[in-house]
Amino acid sequence: MKWVDNIMEKVKGGIRSWLNVQPANPSRINITETLDYEANAIKNRIWYRGDSNELEQLYRQLVINTSRQSFWAAKCSPGMEINKIHTGLPSLIVDMLTSVTLASLNDFDFKKKQDQDIWDEIAKENKIKKRLEKATKETLYIGDGAFKVTFDTSLSQYPIIEYYPGERLEVKNNRGRITEIEFKTVYDHKRREYILHEYYGYGYIKYKLTCDDKEVPLDALDETRNLQNLAFSTYQEGKDGEIKQRGEYMLAVPLMFFESGKWDSRGQSIFDRKIDAFDAFDEAFSQWMDALRSGRSKEYIPECFLPRNPETGVTLPVNAFDNRYITTNSNMYEGAKSEIVLQQPEIPHESYLSAYITALDLCLQGLISPSTLGIDVKKLDNADAQREKEKATLYSRNAIVGALQEDLQSLIKVSIKSYRELNGQNSNDDVEVDVTFGEYANPSFESQVETVGKGRSQGVMSVEACVDELYGDSRDDEWKKQEVARLKAEQGIMEVEDPAVNTAAGDFQIGESNGSNNNEPLIQNEPTGDEKVPKTDE
Repeated sequence: MKWVDNIMEKVKGGIRSWLNVQPANPSRINITETLDYEANAIKNRIWYRGDSNELEQLYRQLVINTSRQSFWAAKCSPGMEINKIHTGLPSLIVDMLTSVTLASLNDFDFKKKQDQDIWDEIAKENKIKKRLEKATKETLYIGDGAFKVTFDTSLSQYPIIEYYPGERLEVKNNRGRITEIEFKTVYDHKRREYILHEYYGYGYIKYKLTCDDKEVPLDALDETRNLQNLAFSTYQEGKDGEIKQRGEYMLAVPLMFFESGKWDSRGQSIFDRKIDAFDAFDEAFSQWMDALRSGRSKEYIPECFLPRNPETGVTLPVNAFDNRYITTNSNMYEGAKSEIVLQQPEIPHESYLSAYITALDLCLQGLISPSTLGIDVKKLDNADAQREKEKATLYSRNAIVGALQEDLQSLIKVSIKSYRELNGQNSNDDVEVDVTFGEYANPSFESQVETVGKGRSQGVMSVEACVDELYGDSRDDEWKKQEVARLKAEQGIMEVEDPAVNTAAGDFQIGESNGSNNNEPLIQNEPTGDEKVPKTDE
């Protein structure tokens, strides 16, 4: 059977020779970005401003959008102009997300009373709530930003907190860690543009002034004349600028909610993946409104039926509100009639509404639910369906809350430490602070009371668990303890300490002997067989 084996080997070899896979040649794909980070931030800012004239001017200057014929870049044919309407949906999304996030921000909980007093004064001087609201909005539609902590004793004895949006700063990283933040401030002086570069790093602040991309002395402007490089927090630098000892903290805190997929170590705006959807949404609504304008009723009145002044017989002037018509010649043919004709075009409202809702869903997907914005596109939803829709808002809010908790803690610590160092206090002590947010879209207080009450009446929840579940993070632990004590007192539940066991009874004490030697045991060892047991009388 060797000949059979030889044939099989030849068949296998033939099959192997048929399957000849050639590896793909390596290819290189070049893609040119349409906008850099700063230009993209400017575009997002125009969308947030919500001015239709500004949007049209912006897209007329973006060549890439003009070639793609987007709605805001398209030009109408002469005589067929359309009113381009901006709905304002992008800015509404940003404002609502900011509102539902910051509305549940609780008071900051400090471990030390001294730190609490310092931060209260800093927050009062800087109006921290309004500044935080502005920072959250700009971070959402720009992508990222940073808080800058400075001192100006002519304005305040406490640190001054400023927020810079992403297009006015540069972030430097080393192995995924932020080492320096560069802030840019533009000054106009004598028809020339000056840019102040402020370099904030761990333990130092450095300044540089440029004009037309060339460095100029700081005394070229009155605003920068008194600026000097600053070192703090044990920072040391060599003669050649090499860092010998790094500082412990930096007077700048970056803020970012979502990480960008385009630019490394930069934030992503919530508008970046929705611009085309916003453009289509504006187009759908503008076409709908244009159809309504074109579909107005038209009244054709023969000349003999025109309304006239009863005294002079002069035709009354046309009024756009209550006397609008189109004049036609009177029909003078035999047997013909002169009639007033009213024409009402039919407008496909259902088609326009369907396009409007579809475009709206694309704009809101992954960002926010329609019910959060007060939009009711399906009027038959029950309460459970409404709560399910709120999950999209909850996911976005959780991402914002997680970033704010970490960054606000860093901002508070930096502000207090810098204040300590400025006033000659010890800045090495850590600042312990908790930043908490309340719940969102939770059931009403009445329904919570009913649910918790049932659990308590059925014996599956204690008083402590009921109070904690009912109030959550809205009350501190001390208030909860007092509330538990009040409830137990009202319900007649008394807490008594366990009685202590008295181990002493007269001269007898457990664990001690009556003799002088306290180390002797009370119970002697039993005698062994070798020992003599004394005899006792019967």
